[in-house]
Amino acid sequence: MSQRTIMHIDLDAFFVSVEQASNPELRGKPVVVGGKPDRRGVVATASYEARAFGLHSGMPLATALRLCPQAIFIEGNYQRYAEVSKKFMAILADFSPFLEPTGLDEAYLDATGFESLHGSIRQMALKIKQRVKDELGIVASVGIATCKVVAKAASDESKPDGLIEVPPGGESAFLAPLAIRKLPGVGKKTEQVLTGLGIRTIGQLARMPLPALKSRFGVFGDMLYRHANGTDDSPVTSPAEAKSISRETTFEEDTRDNVLLSATLRYLTERVGADLRELRKQAKCVSIKVRYADFTTITRQCTLPQLTDVDQTVFQTGNELLQKAVTADRRAIRLIGIGVSSLSEPGKQLSLMNSAEQRLERLNRATDRIRDKYGFTAIQTGRTIRLR
Repeated sequence: MSQRTIMHIDLDAFFVSVEQASNPELRGKPVVVGGKPDRRGVVATASYEARAFGLHSGMPLATALRLCPQAIFIEGNYQRYAEVSKKFMAILADFSPFLEPTGLDEAYLDATGFESLHGSIRQMALKIKQRVKDELGIVASVGIATCKVVAKAASDESKPDGLIEVPPGGESAFLAPLAIRKLPGVGKKTEQVLTGLGIRTIGQLARMPLPALKSRFGVFGDMLYRHANGTDDSPVTSPAEAKSISRETTFEEDTRDNVLLSATLRYLTERVGADLRELRKQAKCVSIKVRYADFTTITRQCTLPQLTDVDQTVFQTGNELLQKAVTADRRAIRLIGIGVSSLSEPGKQLSLMNSAEQRLERLNRATDRIRDKYGFTAIQTGRTIRLR
């Protein structure tokens, strides 16, 4: 394979950065996005000022408050973050069509051949950083290398607001001194196993005999060995077409309130329906997820007689599944979710018998237009008013 030029671009403290861009008074302060600390939940993103106190993503909000009582806690606005993410990806697409988003705030870019248009790969990266700053008001960190795994490690090391270019042939030397947890793909469990074997740096992992790693980790051991040595031939690929769409939420307090459960399910359904129509898809299968207070989780699903993207049809099916679940088991519920799958392009045959569903389709699309213009909560159905 010929030498490639891969970038990994990562927006720093993304949710917090978006909040600071819209409210400059938050800049330079310890900010936490994830919710109010008196409610059950976890930190979604913490500013670098908050991280100095030990705060990190996934930490319970109550713990974050204890460690940093002066922190500013924000609920967050996922719709706004998604809008900024779309603009971010559009900026990257202007530099190369070979783009692989790996989340709202990060992506790989295959810049092979395109760097010459900008003078050098470094100049290209600086232009990307400047456009992100000028157009979105936030900063990005960039890693450049000959492969994805090294580019990702480089962008992580360059944070915040940094740029690291690993020269061809220098991959192993760059990775060697880094802690083993900084190798992309190494999670907590793998780190614990490797630490137990006396491996604490990526360089130590790279020097491990391949047969020993394969005997311990199987096929994953082969990948660990290659990545630790700076070898990764995986391509930058466009995101696969969605096979399912789902939304779920955790309640502030475990509940048996059936009105609240149905209202929440209705709201989640409307979110799923809006996503479905935005993708111009229809679904044949509806599923629900219920997690009880003891963390026992069940799922139930139902196949529809025909494809649909109508909120009311999806909700009616999901609510029937939910009612059967709560009738069979009266334990308090911690989380519920609803999803659709078996997605296809619209193409069902119109019938004189389904004029009611056609009216509902038009109603959903009119609602979508209002929400696109004024925000999702600008219009609510009667059932979801209970959530106010």
